Amino acid sequence: MDDDSAIYDTSIYDRSALSSALMSSAAFPVNSWNEWDPLEEVIVGRLDGAVVPPFHVSVTYNRPHWTSWLHRLAAGRRYPKWMVRRAQTELDGFVRLLEAESVRVRRPEPIDQRRRVRTRLWSTSGFCLACPRDLYLVVGDEIIETPTCWRSRHFEGDAYRTLFKEYFANGARWTAAPRPQLPDELFDVGYRVPEPGEPIRYITNEFEPVFDAADIARCGRDLFINRSNATNEAGIRWLGRHLEDRGLRLHQLESQCSRPMHIDTTFVPLAPGKVLVNPDFIDVDRLPPILKRWDVLIAPRPDPVADLTAKFSMCSPWTSINVLMLDHRRVVVEASQPMLHRALKDWGFEPLPLPFLGYGPFGGAFHCATLDTRRHGGLEHYF
Repeated sequence: MDDDSAIYDTSIYDRSALSSALMSSAAFPVNSWNEWDPLEEVIVGRLDGAVVPPFHVSVTYNRPHWTSWLHRLAAGRRYPKWMVRRAQTELDGFVRLLEAESVRVRRPEPIDQRRRVRTRLWSTSGFCLACPRDLYLVVGDEIIETPTCWRSRHFEGDAYRTLFKEYFANGARWTAAPRPQLPDELFDVGYRVPEPGEPIRYITNEFEPVFDAADIARCGRDLFINRSNATNEAGIRWLGRHLEDRGLRLHQLESQCSRPMHIDTTFVPLAPGKVLVNPDFIDVDRLPPILKRWDVLIAPRPDPVADLTAKFSMCSPWTSINVLMLDHRRVVVEASQPMLHRALKDWGFEPLPLPFLGYGPFGGAFHCATLDTRRHGGLEHYF
């Protein structure tokens, strides 16, 4: 793959549209082209009424091995009160930090997660609203609702409807990918996690396009995407075709994770010319050649933590690199990761440590828990 061999590429640009995109973010209710411009407005998830997601192959086998058996026992029940209290305390601290930095914080509306919802093909209870990053992608002035393969999150968009209608009324673009049917035929119901040395297998096939927004990292004109248990090749093609109309390029990464799920524990752009990578999940020698002029920062291994809540996390320990950039320099990072703090300082960043391990059982860390709807900056080319 050479520098111009993105999955989808457009070499002819609408100059008037490009000039408009380069205007100040103040002109747009939604404006976010990358992961690092100064943060002005963000949607932060919430934990009200959180329910352990129902048992399904798309959920249970994406969890770390040591918690997947617990999921079978707790599926469909409310999270323990002590677990919610711990996570809520940490979430409140995160919101206070953002507001202290003059970032406007928006929140989704609570919905009843225990109420069963149904389509013609299946019924399910819900999950929680902890991670808006998973299902919604902001590209410039456009919000894209993504077609998740999790049945328990199929109607999660109802919680964001009021916010998205407001953004749309004030001039934002609002797009929804084709809503998937999610029949049994989409899933490998006999899926098992590959053993070391076996080729990667995926829970979803190519029956219909599915993808999660959390499998995408934004670097201005260029976006990077990860084939995972939540994102199939059909979903990647749909997004590539959609973005090419705006002169944007989509590059696919190769994951080495035995159960790949979401790019923001694998490949994390921090600033122009600098990307943080997880050496367990990425072969640096096989990154797209377009990154050859960038500094590829190898993340230190996660520091071990003696924390009960962390043992119930839905995520791998590599959520240590699930950070949120407030601007080109300041980065919100998990407090229990001193090795990462030192590495970030050595690379010229200012880490802002906060405790957030309690959020893991609800699906992620700082990047997962947020959706940046406005950053101060415009569309630029970084490659």
